[in-house]
Amino acid sequence: MPYTVTERFLKYVQIDTQADPMSSTFPSSMKQKDLTAIICKELEEMGVAFTTNDAGYVYAHIPANIDRKVPKIFFCAHLDTAPDCSGTDVKPLVHRDYQGEDIVLPDDPSIVLTPAQFPNLLNKKGHDIITASGLTLLGSDDKSGVAIIMDALYQLTQDSTIPHGDVKALFTTDEEIGKGVAKVDLGLLDADFGYTLDSGDLGCFEDENFSANALKLTINGVSAHPGYAKGNMENAIKIASDIVARLPKLTLTPETTEAKEGFIHPTKIQGGLESATVDFILRDFETAKLDEYASLITDIAHDVLLGYPNSTVDVEVKVQYRNMKDVLDNHSHVTKTALKAMENVGVKPVYGSIRGGTDGAALSHMGLPCPNLFAGEQAIHSKYEWVSVQDMQKGVDTVLEICKLTTEM
Repeated sequence: MPYTVTERFLKYVQIDTQADPMSSTFPSSMKQKDLTAIICKELEEMGVAFTTNDAGYVYAHIPANIDRKVPKIFFCAHLDTAPDCSGTDVKPLVHRDYQGEDIVLPDDPSIVLTPAQFPNLLNKKGHDIITASGLTLLGSDDKSGVAIIMDALYQLTQDSTIPHGDVKALFTTDEEIGKGVAKVDLGLLDADFGYTLDSGDLGCFEDENFSANALKLTINGVSAHPGYAKGNMENAIKIASDIVARLPKLTLTPETTEAKEGFIHPTKIQGGLESATVDFILRDFETAKLDEYASLITDIAHDVLLGYPNSTVDVEVKVQYRNMKDVLDNHSHVTKTALKAMENVGVKPVYGSIRGGTDGAALSHMGLPCPNLFAGEQAIHSKYEWVSVQDMQKGVDTVLEICKLTTEM
């Protein structure tokens, strides 16, 4: 069967599904459900059973075509795009038979994709490269994953010779703001293990990610009239600023760490004279280190408060997500199946670690082992974002091969 991944991808990226981190609704932006509706329509046209919910999730199911019991698998991708860069009026452009030249994006000629900046472009000679036009992100994160899964489902419905057990698909909303599986129904999903398609270059495979906590400091200062404040005022803004200023600068920051190194990252400071808050995110591959980072911040805060004897600080820590490797180490068959599938379709697996989180991390800790597979995403969350058509097609091949291999378990 011919691939349909390119046509689906070009359609999906033109739907604005940008998540809104300031919203408390599900989904955070109702426009995400515009893509939900398109996915549902396409599934209906394929004859694939599906259901959806108020948050815009889509659950799809293709029954087994073999007569023996094998694991039920699922594939997951998210419909939303990041709030970091505009996703409105995306104009996808296909640069066919790329030969290593610079790619100038026409709506803003200052946005140029060069092999010097993106060396991986040189590995894509002869490929068809898709970009946006220069004013927006492309949305390959994660609409390439959505398109890959949808094409794979299509292939399964059109070719009865592909053996498979029960195959499920889950499309989520609000992954980009950390709420991707907040409304998931595991009973409805009803699977044994699965894979997110939300990774980068051809062959990328990730079975570990950051563990993550959020920490909030609330500083309670002492208010006084500024004209008569001597000996009385303790300015919460200054206290908060002092705490941030004492954080490590050469280590434990996003801008000074890489690979498996963790960090402490203040993301927001706000307030006034009497009260101020500082929000942090804490990240490390070793979950236990998150407590160390929280203790370091707390110790700094208490040390600063020695100079402000009438002020106090409250510390609140919230769990965000955990390293999926803690779960996947106990389910080696999930990893082995993905690696064998890639090798069988001519893709060299490339192990990696996610300096962030995925829906798969949360699902793994809910009891569904779920590592992350490549979807071809490049330069995500930016106007420079791009993807190779051929890499997405290999993604389809990999999903179908996983379906086949699962029948041998």
